[in-house]
Amino acid sequence: MQPYLEPSQEAGRALFLRAIPGEVVMLNLLRLRAVADYAAAPELAPAQPISGIEAYERYIAHTLPYLAGSGGALLFLGEGGPFLIGPANERWDRALLVKQSSVQAFMAFAGGEAYLAGLGHRTAAVEDSRLLPLVQTPLPPVPNGAVHA
Repeated sequence: MQPYLEPSQEAGRALFLRAIPGEVVMLNLLRLRAVADYAAAPELAPAQPISGIEAYERYIAHTLPYLAGSGGALLFLGEGGPFLIGPANERWDRALLVKQSSVQAFMAFAGGEAYLAGLGHRTAAVEDSRLLPLVQTPLPPVPNGAVHA
């Protein structure tokens, strides 16, 4: 199975061409390495080997200030597990929801030099990933006086 670690130019162009007005929420699904691989970013490598989870935690710590500075926010970070509905042999170790004020703000954040300086932690941590841009739609009316959570 081919791993997906970075967006293709075509996928980035398609996201931009969607002309999403306003906020976008990115659903991130991550499969992490047992041991982080810092071969692509040796300057960020710790003195001793660490797990993919630890490397991803370093990535989050590096990223959060730049995300907040661009108008974004980490809405949810969760540990994965077996699917309730889905392939039994597919696993995702972490799921994240990341909000950005616009696609343009997301693109500017993702291309920021200071942010990119720590991207090697993500590269070291992640074995495979999925990134799905989501646009909120209005909730349907709730009958009989019930309320949405």
